[in-house]
Amino acid sequence: MPPAATGPRDSSKSLASFSPPLRADDIVNRRRKVPKTQWGVAAPASSSTFKIASNLGSKPQSKRWDHLLSPEALSRHPSSVKSAAKYLSQPGLISLGGGLPSSNYFPFSQLTISVPPKGGPFADPSPTPHTTVTAGKNDQANGTSLADIATLFQYGQGTGSAQLLRWITEHTELVHDPPYADWGCTTTIGATSSLDMALRMFTQRGDMILGEEWTFASAVETAAPMGVRIVPIPMDAQGLLPVELDRVLAGWDERARGARKPRVLYTVPTGQNPTGATQLPTRRREVYRVCQKHDVYIFEDDPYYYLQMDGYVPGMAATEEAKPSHESFLASLIPSFLRIDTDGRVLRMDSFSKVLTPGARIGWVTASAQIIERYKLHADVSTQGASGISQLVLFKLLEDHWGHGGFVDWLIYLRKEYEGRRRTMMAACEALLPREVVSWTVPDAGMFLWLKIDHTKHPGAGEKSIAELEEEVFLGTIRHGALVMRGSLFQADRDSPLGALFFRTTFAAASEENIREAIRRFGEAIREVFGLEVGEAAGKQGILAVEV
Repeated sequence: MPPAATGPRDSSKSLASFSPPLRADDIVNRRRKVPKTQWGVAAPASSSTFKIASNLGSKPQSKRWDHLLSPEALSRHPSSVKSAAKYLSQPGLISLGGGLPSSNYFPFSQLTISVPPKGGPFADPSPTPHTTVTAGKNDQANGTSLADIATLFQYGQGTGSAQLLRWITEHTELVHDPPYADWGCTTTIGATSSLDMALRMFTQRGDMILGEEWTFASAVETAAPMGVRIVPIPMDAQGLLPVELDRVLAGWDERARGARKPRVLYTVPTGQNPTGATQLPTRRREVYRVCQKHDVYIFEDDPYYYLQMDGYVPGMAATEEAKPSHESFLASLIPSFLRIDTDGRVLRMDSFSKVLTPGARIGWVTASAQIIERYKLHADVSTQGASGISQLVLFKLLEDHWGHGGFVDWLIYLRKEYEGRRRTMMAACEALLPREVVSWTVPDAGMFLWLKIDHTKHPGAGEKSIAELEEEVFLGTIRHGALVMRGSLFQADRDSPLGALFFRTTFAAASEENIREAIRRFGEAIREVFGLEVGEAAGKQGILAVEV
C-alpha cells in the first residue's frame, strides 16, 4: 500500500489561548531599560532583567526540584573568581583582580560579515547584493553598538554575554511565553553539550531515563559512559506513546530493572531524529500529564522546531503562496512542552545549529530559575559559555541587522525551502524505491525520512537476522554510490536484538538533483539485495522522469 498522504496544515496544531503576547517588530520599543553597565566585560546577566511581559505577577512560580537533582548539581557553588565580576561595573573602579588580558593586545580591530538583507531575498547565491555588517574593537565606547570586540572577545560568564542573552530571552518570550513566572535562559555550546550537563544534573551512575525507542544516537552515547541507560518507549506516527510511558512507569520494578524509577524523560518532539515524527498538541499534553503523575522531569530537545512544514500531497507541484505574517507563522507552530509547562518541569534545549549554522556552537536552554542557576554554576567551571567570536557574529546578525522580525522572516524562508526539499525526496521515493518492500510516513517537520524495509520479503529471511540484512543493504548502497544511515544506530536499547529493519535518510544537505540520484541508487541496492526485478523507473534513465 502506498504511504498515506498528509493533508494541509492542521489548524488544531496551534492553540489560540497560547498566542504570543508580543509582536516581533514591537520588541525593541517595549524593552525594559537597563543600566549601561549591564553590557560591560563579563557582566553578570539574568533573563529576569530582560523579560518584557507585564503579566509575570499573575503567573505561578515553578516547583522546586531539589529531590530530583543529583548530588553533584546540589553541591555546586559559584565560581569565586567570576563572582567578583559584578564589581567591574562600579564607576571609577580600577581592576587589578581578574586575569583578563587587555583588549589592546587582541590582534583584531574589525570583524566584517556579509549577510542577507533584512526581509530577504535570502537565496544563495542571491539576486541582490548582501549587506555588509561590521563590528569594531570599541563600538561600545563610540556609542555605535552594545557589542564589540573588546567586550565579547574577552572572558565572560557561563550565561554568555548579556547582549545575546537579552535577544534569546526576548525570542523565547515571543515564541513560547512559558506559563510560569520564574523561567530563564542561559546560552550553551550546543544541544549535545546541553544534554551532557543536564544528565549530570539529574542522574547518577546506574540510573535509567525514558526516551523514544528510536532516538538521537548521540543521546545514547552521551548517557552510556555516565552509566545511564535509556528505557525505550514505543512510538507511533506521532512519536512517543503516552499510554506506554504510563505503563512503564506504573509497573516499574526496581529489583527486576536493577535501577530506581526513572526521574527524566528525554524527547525530541518535533521532526524527531531519526523517525521524523512530530507530537501534536494533544499528544504533548498527554505526555506532560503522565510526567506530572509520576513526577518525571522533561528534557525537551527541539532543534527542528522551526522546520515545521505544511502538509504533503503526492504529486502536488510547488505553488507560489503569499508570504505569511510573522504572527500567522508563529501561531502555526505547535506549542512546545515549554509553552504548556505550568510546573517548571521542562528543560528545553534550543540550538542555532539547524537554522543558522552548526559551526557557531551556540544554543540555549530554558528552565526554571533554580535549574538555570544550577546549570550556570556548572558552565562557569566547564564550558564557560559560548565562543565570544560566535556570539558577536550572531549578535550583529540577529540584533543589529535583522532584529526579531528579520529572524522570523528567515525562519519563514527556511520552512519553504525545506518543504521543497521534502517534496523532492518524497517524489523520488514514490518513483524509484520498490514499494513492495519499502514504506514510510511523510514527516511534517525536520530533515529526516525514516524508511521501513519489510525484512520478511527477503529470500533469506528465515535464515538471516535483521542485523545481517541491514548490513547487506547498507554495504550494497555504498557499492552503488550512496550513503544512508542504519536504523540500528538509533536504537535506544542497543543490547536488544533488532525487531525491524529501518534506514534514515535526510533531505537537508544534498542538492535536489543529488537527492533524486541517491534515492535511485538506494533503490537499486534494495532490489539487488532482495532479488527484485529492476523496474523501468529504477533504471538509469528513470531518474529523468521524476518531477516535483
